[in-house]
Amino acid sequence: MAGCKTKLDWCLSKETRLKRIAPNPVRSREHIEKAKHNLLAADYNAQGGFSDWAVSQAYYAMYHALLAVLFKHGYESQNHECTITAVEHLIRIKKVKLELGDIAFIRTAEQMKPQDAKSLREEFQYGAKTDVNKEILDFLVKKAKEIVEKVELALQ
Repeated sequence: MAGCKTKLDWCLSKETRLKRIAPNPVRSREHIEKAKHNLLAADYNAQGGFSDWAVSQAYYAMYHALLAVLFKHGYESQNHECTITAVEHLIRIKKVKLELGDIAFIRTAEQMKPQDAKSLREEFQYGAKTDVNKEILDFLVKKAKEIVEKVELALQ
């Protein structure tokens, strides 16, 4: 917990990373809708043979779900790691009923094995590969759907 709190303090030390705002349920809902939109796009691109784009869209579905959590709880983030850290903090202090395992799945490459969602997204978004292993892609999209659904339920 101390490491999470220290990182959260670092994130809050610069408003271009993370800042406190008035809770905003409208923006929260908009980000849930954007998450669902990205899930549809992930399915569409996976079916259409654009699996590399499906990876990015699955990641961004989860990321927008996390942004929805932050807006509901009075935070605005412009930094992926700070978004993840802030939601992790809210889970640890029992303000959000989500699982730390879901956060670990989304978490960045320097803190997790190469199969986390963000490192997969970076590999296929910035790399030259276009073909994603079907089992990995199916698992990623399934997990993204589960996480978005959990977040939506937790925000109700």
